[in-house]
Amino acid sequence: MIPPQEASARRREIEDKLKQEEETLSFIRDSLEKSDQLTKNMVSILSSFESRLMKLENSIIPVHKQTENLQRLQENVEKTLSCLDHVISYYHVASDTEKIIREGPTGRLEEYLGSMAKIQKAVEYFQDNSPDSPELNKVKLLFERGKESLESEFRSLMTRHSKVVSPVLILDLIGGDDELEVQEDVALEHLPESVLQDVIRISRWLVEYGRNQDFMNVYYQIRSSQLDRSIKGLKEHFRKSSSSSGVPYSPAIPKRKDTPTKKPPKRPGTIRKAQNLLKQYSQHGLDGKKGGSNLIPLEGRDDMLDVETDAYIHCVSAFVKLAQSEYQLLADIIPEHHQKKTFDSLIQDALDGLMLEGENIVSAARKAIIRHDFSTVLTVFPILRHLKQTKPEFDQVLQGTAASTKNKLPGLITSMETIGAKALEDFADNIKNDPDKEYNMPKDGTVHELTSNAILFLQQLLDFQETAGAMLASQGTWHLPTGPPTSSSATSYSSEFSKRLLSTYICKVLGNLQLNLLSKSKVYEDPALSAIFLHNNYNYILKSLEKSELIQLVAVTQKTAERSYREHIEQQIQTYQRSWLKVTDYITEKNLPVFQSGVKLRDKERQMIKERFKGFNDGLEELCKIQKAWAIPDTEQRDKIRQAQKNIVKETYGAFLHRFGNVSFTKNPDKYIKYQVEQVGDMIDRLFDTSA
Repeated sequence: MIPPQEASARRREIEDKLKQEEETLSFIRDSLEKSDQLTKNMVSILSSFESRLMKLENSIIPVHKQTENLQRLQENVEKTLSCLDHVISYYHVASDTEKIIREGPTGRLEEYLGSMAKIQKAVEYFQDNSPDSPELNKVKLLFERGKESLESEFRSLMTRHSKVVSPVLILDLIGGDDELEVQEDVALEHLPESVLQDVIRISRWLVEYGRNQDFMNVYYQIRSSQLDRSIKGLKEHFRKSSSSSGVPYSPAIPKRKDTPTKKPPKRPGTIRKAQNLLKQYSQHGLDGKKGGSNLIPLEGRDDMLDVETDAYIHCVSAFVKLAQSEYQLLADIIPEHHQKKTFDSLIQDALDGLMLEGENIVSAARKAIIRHDFSTVLTVFPILRHLKQTKPEFDQVLQGTAASTKNKLPGLITSMETIGAKALEDFADNIKNDPDKEYNMPKDGTVHELTSNAILFLQQLLDFQETAGAMLASQGTWHLPTGPPTSSSATSYSSEFSKRLLSTYICKVLGNLQLNLLSKSKVYEDPALSAIFLHNNYNYILKSLEKSELIQLVAVTQKTAERSYREHIEQQIQTYQRSWLKVTDYITEKNLPVFQSGVKLRDKERQMIKERFKGFNDGLEELCKIQKAWAIPDTEQRDKIRQAQKNIVKETYGAFLHRFGNVSFTKNPDKYIKYQVEQVGDMIDRLFDTSA
């Protein structure tokens, strides 16, 4: 049970808390009342504000809409005025630009093209909006006049500034660069840069706005003429320069002191080169008549052939370089899809000129073959070789042109190969069948003209081994025992195959020549002179083969050729030596009388000795007189033959003289003993020497 005091305290505590709660409740009630009052006041204020906003909105919206309509109207007015100004400007284009169009674009292309742009826009406006208006006709006429002026300006610029490329510059472009330690690029400026830019702008305008392609015809006609004239100028330069100095080359680029002087381009000089070789052999006494040549003088004609050959070869190279340069220029001016066709037209005149000249060379060669003038035919060889070497560049330059254009060079190459093969065949047959036996035989037994001409011809083939071999192979009439190389190995062995094919041909020519010489030698009544003739010709052939390196080419298919010629030469020397038997037979031991020493000779024996001396003297004098007029041009061979014959005769005569010189077989010994041994030797030393 709780004590009374503690219970009284507990009650008082509860009463105090109740009182506090009542006070709190009273406070909350007062606060709620105040909050309700404030809420009522706020609702009243918001309701009043909403009412006022609604009144304001009802007043402003109509004003805003009216203002917006006014602004739209103002913008429409301004746009209308702007359009009117723009339209009105088209009506003034003709008057504003007429003076500029009339005066032309020269010197003010930028301004002129700007005026043409205005006129074009006016034409488009009137066509769309007022196709029947007179203003359309005005601007159309003005546009056409302006376009014609631009076309005229294009032609004028191309005509005035397109210059022929000088021969000197062309030669710098195509020749001699390999000789320079410091190479310098030779640039061709066909048009000044400022002019080029104007031409490009005009061409682009004509294509894009003028809808005109006639200017492309103008372009190729002008450039075609310049290209053709440049190449013809180079050819004329060769003719003039060669006639004056013989060196058709003048460097266009000034040389620096530390730069080697550019050498002239290598000239083929086929005929001239071989004749110079022949001249060298003549100086060493290989072709008879005291070193003189039996060739018909061809100096002037061959010089001219060399000039024409050189000129054509350089013109071919010039065409390639100039055509490359022309395409670079054309690519900047002519639209891409018209470039190939325009370029094809541009190069036709120059290319046709080259091809025509090439065909003329073929035609001249064909006529030369008919008259057996094979030295003239040889001009085809350096030209054909150069055409083949240049063909890859040709093909690259002509890429994209018409098939007829691309086929021109291969056609010319085929023609030249055919005529070259014909010349080689006919030359070999001519060597075999040359009928001239009596009227043109050298009386002194020296080298026949046929021999010197044959060797000269073969020497000239040395520089054109692959070309000549290809000629022979192209006709299919020449084959090696093993046949030509297969297609898979043709590239690797073409050079070796050509060399073997040409070696076979040369051996045939030499064989034909030998047969003909044997036939011709029978014209001589004296077998000794016939032997000297064959000796001289065989020796000339052998020495010529050795000196010109033809022997190496012959040895490709005929290993024993050199030994065979030496055997033939020795055989003819022995045949010649037999001519002296009729002299030495008088005094040889086997034909001498036998008598005892100290025994008086009988009349018959004395007479026999007299006959031996007389026969020897007469024979010696006769042979020396006859053979003195014969010729052995090769000094070494001449001395060798003299010495061998001198030794034989001196030995035999010396023995005879020793035996009978002191025998009393006559009262007048000087009549029979006319020569001492040394005198006989001196007489033989004067053989084969018409000047002695």
